[in-house]
Amino acid sequence: MAGRSSASPRKRATRAASGERSAARAPRVGFVSLGCPKALVDSERILTQLRSEGYEVAPTYEAADVVVVNTCGFIDAAVDESLETIGEALEHNGRVIVTGCLGARPARILERHPRVLKVTGPHAYEEVVGAVHEHLPPRHDPFLDLVPPQGVRLTPRHYAYLKIAEGCNNRCSFCIIPSMRGRLVSRPIDEVLREAERLTAAGVKELLVISQDTSAYGADLRYARRRWRDTERETRFIDLARGLGELGVWVRLHYVYPYPHVDAVIPLMAEGRVLPYLDVPFQHGSPTVLKRMRRPAHAEDTLARICAWRRTCPELTLRSTFIVGFPGETEAEFAELLAWLDEAQLERVGCFKYSAVEGAAANALPGHVPPPVQEERYARFMERAALISARRLAARVGRVTRVLIDEVSGDGAIARSAGDAPQIDGVVRIAATGAAARARLRAGEWADVEIVSADAYDLTGRLTASRGEAAPRH
Repeated sequence: MAGRSSASPRKRATRAASGERSAARAPRVGFVSLGCPKALVDSERILTQLRSEGYEVAPTYEAADVVVVNTCGFIDAAVDESLETIGEALEHNGRVIVTGCLGARPARILERHPRVLKVTGPHAYEEVVGAVHEHLPPRHDPFLDLVPPQGVRLTPRHYAYLKIAEGCNNRCSFCIIPSMRGRLVSRPIDEVLREAERLTAAGVKELLVISQDTSAYGADLRYARRRWRDTERETRFIDLARGLGELGVWVRLHYVYPYPHVDAVIPLMAEGRVLPYLDVPFQHGSPTVLKRMRRPAHAEDTLARICAWRRTCPELTLRSTFIVGFPGETEAEFAELLAWLDEAQLERVGCFKYSAVEGAAANALPGHVPPPVQEERYARFMERAALISARRLAARVGRVTRVLIDEVSGDGAIARSAGDAPQIDGVVRIAATGAAARARLRAGEWADVEIVSADAYDLTGRLTASRGEAAPRH
């Protein structure tokens, strides 16, 4: 599973499909979305606009009149995947519009694929839709060109990503996202909360809050006050968490930097208002490496902060990603990382081997680590992380846990607990023997399971007598 033991970038390639329309066929757009959930939200917004204008979404390249590829350009492997996908779309269709993070470097795309119709940068919704209009004019049908109020989504019906901001004010030496997506631009809090209300009204049971730096939310707006549900709220991280906690669904917080003000959200987790889960990109455990990385909050005592969080909320699950083999990383600094990991005892961990990214400041640092050394350190790191994960999951055996069911098969289901984000974390496998047990399993519904076994990443459970249909609990 991505995010566990693979250093390749997490991939999300989605080809959306829709049902048949009338004989007077509407124009069809094929769509491929690569990269992170933030890019997925961009894709959803573009598709929502196109569907509202009467376009259909084609299930294959061949069925499309034009293809849009939303690219990722975070690291070299992602760039290669994006370029290969563009080539695949050109081969099978020939009419391709490119957008997304790699679009911020159009020369890189056009050098390899000069036949693309248009290249736009990230979150350029109007430009993408305009390019579609240019090469595939819309056909208006007032009876059919309707979309649901929550828009077109590429996730299952029961969970959705909620993007609260664009861009980033950090200047990490290994990252070029600010140059591609710009500085932090937060959405006003009332706008975000109204979108969350529409999603929950449409049946969404889990909201995954995303941005480049979620804990910096609202700083660019000077925490402007807005009214929602007859209450004035500031556009800031803690007020957003409190507002989302009123909706009665799972709220999962991603990309949260360990700033001191994040401490205020932990009591909300202990109270069950938001999920006891934090995705914190620590990246390393050595102060000298973090300094070379130019990481924000690198001077904070993160281990002390983690201990304080867990004292307040013992059920807290922490997920993070790390980079091994960063330029100049010595064996002693890598040993500091392993010692930090042993102390932090993070439940969910992913790892990347450092790779140079065009335009990143880290490229100029001395002491680049040879690939064989990177590979050896990566293997040691993931072995240590797997042991920690296995030990912490084993402690959950015998407990009753509420889960959200993602998929149902003939012999059971795949579900997730409060500690499992979709696509990147582990799962809870539910074995169901007998027709009565299988009848209780429905995708997108809650279930209460007793955990009966665990491995390094996943849990196995069996249904309890409770049907698990009450309000969410963790």
